[in-house]
Amino acid sequence: MLSILRSLVQEVNSARDLQEALDIIVSRVQKAMNTEVCSVYLLDPASNRYILMATEGLYKDSVGKVSLAYSEGLVGLVGSREEPINLEDAPAHPRYRYFPETGEERFRSFLGVPIIHHRRVLGVLVVQQRESSRCFDEGEEAFLVTVSAQLAGVIAHSEATGAISGLSLTGEETQDVSFNGVPGSPGVAIGTGVVVYPSADLDVVPEKPTENIEQELELFQSAVQAVREDIERVANRLASQLRPEEQALFDVYLRMLDDGALPGEVAIKIREGIWAQGALKQVVQQYIRHFEMMDDLYLQERVVDIRDLGRRLLSHMQEGEQKLQEYPEHTVLVSEELTPAMLGEVPKGQLVGLVSVKGSSNSHVAILARAMGVPTVMGLVDIPVNQLDGRELVVDGFEGQIFASPSSDLRAFYQAICEEEDELIRGLEVLRDKPCETTDGHRVSLLVNTGLMTDVVRSLSHGAEGIGLYRTEVPFMIKDRFPSEQEQREYYREQLEAFAPNPVTMRTLDIGGDKALTYFPIEEENPFLGWRGIRVTLDHPEIFLVQVRAMLKASEGLNNLQIMLPMISNISEVEESLHLIYRVYHEVREEGYDIHMPKVGVMVEVPAAVYQIRELAERVDFLSVGSNDLTQYLLAVDRNNPRVAQLYHSYHPAVLQALVRIAQDAHSVGKPVGICGELAGDPGGALLLMAMGYDSLSMNAASLPKVKSVIRSIDREWAIQLLEDVLLLDSPHVIKSCVDLALRNAGFGRYLRPVKSSSAAMAEQAVS
Repeated sequence: MLSILRSLVQEVNSARDLQEALDIIVSRVQKAMNTEVCSVYLLDPASNRYILMATEGLYKDSVGKVSLAYSEGLVGLVGSREEPINLEDAPAHPRYRYFPETGEERFRSFLGVPIIHHRRVLGVLVVQQRESSRCFDEGEEAFLVTVSAQLAGVIAHSEATGAISGLSLTGEETQDVSFNGVPGSPGVAIGTGVVVYPSADLDVVPEKPTENIEQELELFQSAVQAVREDIERVANRLASQLRPEEQALFDVYLRMLDDGALPGEVAIKIREGIWAQGALKQVVQQYIRHFEMMDDLYLQERVVDIRDLGRRLLSHMQEGEQKLQEYPEHTVLVSEELTPAMLGEVPKGQLVGLVSVKGSSNSHVAILARAMGVPTVMGLVDIPVNQLDGRELVVDGFEGQIFASPSSDLRAFYQAICEEEDELIRGLEVLRDKPCETTDGHRVSLLVNTGLMTDVVRSLSHGAEGIGLYRTEVPFMIKDRFPSEQEQREYYREQLEAFAPNPVTMRTLDIGGDKALTYFPIEEENPFLGWRGIRVTLDHPEIFLVQVRAMLKASEGLNNLQIMLPMISNISEVEESLHLIYRVYHEVREEGYDIHMPKVGVMVEVPAAVYQIRELAERVDFLSVGSNDLTQYLLAVDRNNPRVAQLYHSYHPAVLQALVRIAQDAHSVGKPVGICGELAGDPGGALLLMAMGYDSLSMNAASLPKVKSVIRSIDREWAIQLLEDVLLLDSPHVIKSCVDLALRNAGFGRYLRPVKSSSAAMAEQAVS
C-alpha cells in the first residue's frame, strides 16, 4: 500500500490543475481498493455546499451538478462529524440522501472519510460497493484515511490557485480571497503583485571533482567580487530611504563575503579538488544546517541571507543572463523567500508591500521592511506564489493577511485604513520626548529590543528610554570564529554610546544545543531542552570571561551597562556567573579602567525560574521576563511550527497567572522586574503588564509610540480592574477579545484592527 500511496501522491502533485488531480485520485483509489465507486465531494466556501467534483463508477454527467447542503446526506454527516463513516447498508441509514442523476441506488456499501487541512474540512472522499455483504475492513478504512491526509495539502493548494484566479468550485466569480500568514511589518498596502524567483538553484548542483584548481578558484573569486559589487549597488540605491546605521544589514552580507568567512571555506574545498559550484553548495548547505538548528528566531532567520548569497554566487558562476524585471508604480513584491537584495532592485518610491512564503518577523527582510515602513506578510505557507503575479493585492501587515483581486468595497475599506494610519503616525510623533506615565502618575519605562545598529536609530527616534534586550549573538554570527575581545568591545560600545546615559541591557551569549555556531557545532536529540544559554558559557568560562571583559571595557566613561543571564533554571548558575563577573570586574579595574560595577539580572524564561523568583531576586539587581520563550515552554508550543502555532497565545490564562506571580514575588523582595517580548509591544498586553506591576516594558521600536499613547491616556486603577476581570476567564481568545473591547470602549479602537465580516460591512465601517 505504501508504494501505491507514494505513486498516487507523486501523480497528483504533477497534475496541471485541481480537476486533473481529483480525477487521478478517484481513478487510482478505485483500482487500489478494488471497489466499484470512488468519488470526491469538495466543500464550496462560497455556497457552503458539498459538490460532486470527480467520480469513477457513478454517472459522469452528475459531476459538478450534484450538490448537498453542509449537513445533508451521508457526505454531510462525514464532514460535520469530521470522522470516517463505514456502512454495510447505506440506503437503510436515516441520513441517506438519494440522487437519481448519479445512479448510486445500485450501491449499498459506503465508506466516507473527511479531507481536512489545518482544521478546515475541504471535502469528503467516498468509496461504494454494490454488494451489501461487503463491509470495508479496518485496513481499507485506514488506507482511505491515509490517502485523504496525504492529499489534503495538495487539494488546498489547488483550491487556492483556483480561488486566486477568481473562480469558485462551481465556476462562479469570487472576490476578496484571503490568505493568512504572519505579520512581518505593520501597515496596509494596495498594489500589483510582482513575483520574483531565485536566480539559481544550489540544490541541483552535482558533485564532481576538478583538475584545474586555479581556474575554479579564479571563477569563484570573480563571482565573489561581482556579488560584492551588486550588494554595494543595492545598498547605495536604498541609502536615501534608510539611515546610515540601518544599512548595517548590508554590511552583514559583505562581512560574510570576507575572505575569512564563507569564501575562505569554499576556497579550501576547491583546493581539495572539488569544482567551484560543488564547493559552494557544500559550504552553503553546512551553514544552513547550523542556522536552521537554532532556537533564537532572530538568528534562525539568517538562513535566508546565507541561501541568497549562495544563489547569487552560483548565478554569476553559471553566467546566467539576468532577466530584466519591470516594476509597476505600486509594487507588492512576492517570493518564496524574499531577501534584502530583492528589495533593493525595486526603483525608489515604487515598493509598497512585501509578501513571502517563508520567513518570520525576525528575518532581515522584516527588519528592513519595518525600517522602511513597508507593510509585510511572511509565512504564507499554502499560497500558490506564481498565481499572484500581476494581480491586485491588499497586504494587511497588522493581521498577517493578504487579499487577491479585492472588490471595490474591500479596497475602499483598506484605503481608509491607510489614510488613518498616516494620520495616526503623524499624531504620535509629538509623544517622543514625553514620559510614559498614566493619568494618575504611575511611571513605566519603555525600552527596546535590539540586535543591530539598524534597530538603534529607529528606537531613538521613537523615544525609547534604553535597551531592554541586546542580543550579543550577532557579532558571533558574522564570524567564522569566536570574535576577539577587541571586536566584541567595538560592537558593544556602539550600542552603549547610542543610548547613553540610558541603560543598555546586554544578554550574555545565548547559544548551544539548537543554536550552534558554524565553528562550534553541537548536535543533540532534544535541543530545546539541551546544552544551551548559560549552561554552555559556564561550561566554557573562557568564552564567558572574554565577553564580560569586553562589555565592561566598552562601558568605560558611560556606565550604562546592565548584564543579563539567559536560560537560568538554578540558583547555582546565578552564583557561579556572579563570581566570574566580579572576578573580571576587579581585573579590569586593576588594568586601569575607570568603570562601575554594572547591574546584573536574570531572564525568566524557563518555568522553573517562575517558582524561584524570590531566591533569584535576592542575588541579582533586576529580573526580566522573556515572555516569548516562557510562553512556548509553559504551553509546550513551538510557534514557528504551523501545525501547532495556533496554540501559542500570549493571553493564555496560564501565561498571565505566571506573569502576575513573577511581578508579585520580585516586588516582595524589593527588586525591579521588566519584560521583553511581543506581549509588551501589544497595547492591550502592555496595559495588563503595567497593571501587574512591571516596571519596564521592552519591545520592537515600531510598537513603542502606540503603547506610550495608550498608557498616557488611562489611570492605573482602570487597568488593574481590567486585569482582575480577565484573570477570571479561562480562554485566551475570550481574554483577548475582552481586552480589545475595553480598549475600544476607552477610545483606542484606532490602534486595533477592525473585525472583518463581509465586504459590505467593511465598506459600511469605512464610510462611518
